[in-house]
Amino acid sequence: MLSRSLKLAVLGCTVLIGGCDRGAEPAAQPKQATAKPASAAPVSDKLDRSHAGEPLPSLTVKNASDESLSLASLKGEPVLINLWATWCAPCIAELPTLNTIAGAGKLRVVTVSQDMGKPEEVAPFLKDKGGANLPAWLDPENDLAFAYGGGVLPTTILYDAQGQEVWRYVGGNEWDSKEAAALLNEAG
Repeated sequence: MLSRSLKLAVLGCTVLIGGCDRGAEPAAQPKQATAKPASAAPVSDKLDRSHAGEPLPSLTVKNASDESLSLASLKGEPVLINLWATWCAPCIAELPTLNTIAGAGKLRVVTVSQDMGKPEEVAPFLKDKGGANLPAWLDPENDLAFAYGGGVLPTTILYDAQGQEVWRYVGGNEWDSKEAAALLNEAG
């Protein structure tokens, strides 16, 4: 098991290298295509289906009141898990659209802050930025970011009612758009 300091150092390096996708510029030269089986290839730059079928992680998140939520316990209903942070511009931009989805009640939206300090500020921040329907779960040690192999925020993962991953979306999105609705309907 990695120490908290080592985890934070690794995550810090990952964020510095990957960061959020704010102001991302296209590569100067296109990347060389690599041969991959069609089922493992992402559909787009941001949509990744290569983890389809993986179960909900056996991790627990908490809120500022120290209440816990076991992610594995969410099996039984479609769920959208969103990793975000208060310092990430694309994360903040998509909060109102995630709020719309959460308010519709068709699937459970679980927002998990990757902020490392001042957990008491996350819930008011969410409400202030248009996320009144969004839960303020916290992952200050970034265990979820490590579990998902990421460092880019926002990252959003859709699970079906059986607790199986459908896809991951890395980067900001307008979750209340027609295109996003089609993706979200894949949870069944």
